[in-house]
Amino acid sequence: MKLTIALPKGRLGDLSWDYLLSPLNNPFDERKLSFENETCQVLWVKPSDVITYVMAGIADIGIVGQDTLDESDPDVYRLKELPFGACQLVLAGFEKTDTALKEGLKVATKYPNLTKKYFKNKQQSITLLPLQGSVELAPVVGLSDVIVDIVETGSTLKANGLIILDVIQDSKAIVFANKARYRFQLEAIESLLLKAERNSHA
Repeated sequence: MKLTIALPKGRLGDLSWDYLLSPLNNPFDERKLSFENETCQVLWVKPSDVITYVMAGIADIGIVGQDTLDESDPDVYRLKELPFGACQLVLAGFEKTDTALKEGLKVATKYPNLTKKYFKNKQQSITLLPLQGSVELAPVVGLSDVIVDIVETGSTLKANGLIILDVIQDSKAIVFANKARYRFQLEAIESLLLKAERNSHA
């Protein structure tokens, strides 16, 4: 039975393809959404949908960032942390922002669950403002006091006059598997990951 892999569109998906399936050329563009050969099928989906495809058993394994897995906390097997996709989930805002406000700190984020957990551990009450995009804009226009978001280089924060106020967690790309499919595809999955690791060190 062929192994079905869900990869996220974008840079992380490109890196994932190179890691798992090199030297095959990446065939994907904005129109082509699946690839199949004699050993595997690859689905090219939005990053937010990778977990959905794996949880539904459509894909045996998928790759997303640890931050995405931690936010959704799906019932899956986390198989391997990969040597790419490094970033950080951070609290960011203006340099003089008072984040110690015990009440009423307004926080904009695409990560509501991780944000609530972070501030709960600090025993701090907040007003949570879930956003799907352009999180950095929120404090600039006065929607929020601070943001919680993923950063790689920090250049977008800097361009909007924001700085990192605290690092909440580090994140890398992770291979994860549907629990039921993993039992059926154990040999194929382990073979793929072993081959990929050997190629990465070649």
